[in-house]
Amino acid sequence: MSALRIVLADDHQLFRTGLRQLIERHPSVTVVGEAATGIAAIDVTKRLLPDLLLLDISLPELNGIEVARRLTQELPDVRILIISMHSDRRYVVEALRAGAKGYLLKDSSPDEMVRAIQKVMRGHFYLSAQINEQVVADFVRQSKSADATAFSVLSAREREVLQLIAEGKTTKQIAELLNLSAKTVETHRMHIMDKLQLHTLPELTRYALREGLTSLE
Repeated sequence: MSALRIVLADDHQLFRTGLRQLIERHPSVTVVGEAATGIAAIDVTKRLLPDLLLLDISLPELNGIEVARRLTQELPDVRILIISMHSDRRYVVEALRAGAKGYLLKDSSPDEMVRAIQKVMRGHFYLSAQINEQVVADFVRQSKSADATAFSVLSAREREVLQLIAEGKTTKQIAELLNLSAKTVETHRMHIMDKLQLHTLPELTRYALREGLTSLE
């Protein structure tokens, strides 16, 4: 039986190193690649085609929820297990909506991580023990008509642009990262401001932080 092939995506090298050492104690599992940004996570996953992507949410350049959304569409056979410090149900729900098959908190035990990987690879969903499944299910059901969020108001491309704006990238840098023209980036910025009724960079940054599009790390 071939080894389970895993890619790790987290912006903290120390965490990736520890996670790799922990995972590779199991002879049937191999870590085949690592990524420190959202864009790199997509590139590495497309190139290596692992069985499983262990994905943090708070990634620079492109957050983990958007990474999960893209990869689920393009590589549906690659299963995604989120490993995050955020236990807020909004992160959990959006990650599941984006296509993740599991959500594990970073303070979980090594044994729980193994159970999560096994369950996801068997085709089941897995939520960390600290997350109440019923609360999440209720929230998913109710939130279809609930308050607007960045994920319901903005397009995927607008969320990407907003994250990069909040991370301090210039229009030129955003254009290069997303393979867009500077004019297109500016058009997205205007649409974002119009939709959100926010008119300054600090307002946009605070909104991106509150909605989980980026973090202060």
